[in-house]
Amino acid sequence: MKSIFNKLTGLMLAASAWAGTALFSAAHAVSDLAGGPSVNQLNLQMPATKIAEDQAWLHWFMLILCTVIFVAVFAVMFYSIWKHRKSVGHKPANFHESVTVEIIWTIVPFVIVILMALPATKVVVAMKDTTSADITIKATGMQWKWGYDYLKGEGEGIGFISALDADQREMSNNGGPKAGEVVNDYLLKVDHPLVVPVNKKIRIITTANDVIHAWMVPAFGVQQAAIPGFVRDTWFRAEKIGDFYGQCAQLCGKEHSYMPIHVKVLSAEDYSKWVAVEKVKLAAKLDDPSKVWTAEEITERGAKVYAANCVACHQANGKGAGPIKPLDGSAVVLNADKNVQLSVLLNGRVALGMPSWKQLSDTEIAAVMTYTKNNWSNKTGQLVQPADVTAARK
Repeated sequence: MKSIFNKLTGLMLAASAWAGTALFSAAHAVSDLAGGPSVNQLNLQMPATKIAEDQAWLHWFMLILCTVIFVAVFAVMFYSIWKHRKSVGHKPANFHESVTVEIIWTIVPFVIVILMALPATKVVVAMKDTTSADITIKATGMQWKWGYDYLKGEGEGIGFISALDADQREMSNNGGPKAGEVVNDYLLKVDHPLVVPVNKKIRIITTANDVIHAWMVPAFGVQQAAIPGFVRDTWFRAEKIGDFYGQCAQLCGKEHSYMPIHVKVLSAEDYSKWVAVEKVKLAAKLDDPSKVWTAEEITERGAKVYAANCVACHQANGKGAGPIKPLDGSAVVLNADKNVQLSVLLNGRVALGMPSWKQLSDTEIAAVMTYTKNNWSNKTGQLVQPADVTAARK
């Protein structure tokens, strides 16, 4: 039975894709994105996991079953109306409490519900089974990026922030791709993709540190809310090597559209190599919070932190854009009390679109504060040390 539905869905998909392409392809300059959306997409994305494949089958099974029921019911109804119309001499029957009719309209819907419930329940139960995971990763939603921490399995201890690629953010600020420019992954490219091995069960634990977000990758058949103060989980097992894309599926603020998800699936060998490289980077980032930095050293470090995390909103010149407050000449930055700016970085100002940056290390926060306090027209001469940030966290 499943093979019959697969053939039917394949025929329907091919027909819809042909019709859509014939009608609209001339109006688009981009092509399909492997692991992401397709041009004129009229169906679910191509599945890369068994769960996504089952969801696609279930979708078409329900659609076809409902269509058959719809056609059958209305066919009988219109046939009865036409065949027994008054103009050909038929008179309305007068009956009630027909045991036969009541049995039929009780049993038939019951059978239909069972036919729909059995495969649906099987898929839902499988979606919720997060046990025996090979790798556990925590995905933390924040305005407007994702934080990933590898909690268990190969890669344990690795953590990083994944945000929209700076070049694409600038492209969006300038009104999108230029005429004739082809950007298939527009607003889906990130600076640090989530990396996982193929054919391994990956458990994703979701939470958030500001508002509700949702971690969604359609090709994996995964969508899980990330709620502040709560821990939810989901899982996937990618069966294909490649790049797969998703987005935050919960309206989380003014830059909701700038919160993409990019999952890179590697072979087991390549994943082990990636883990080894990331471990080296992790060791290099383990700064001693008690170290006393020179102004030159910490300012240079701050420039790198600013370029990686702040420039997308506040711009390289520190002038901000639209509702984003400028840092050049900012009263908060120029304040002689370093704790004023430090409080903003640690706690954020959600109402003004400023997220919390407490996920950065004490050294990174101290460095970026020193950089902003002594760059552009800001010449305060103030120096912030990691120990200042450590004290403020307590």
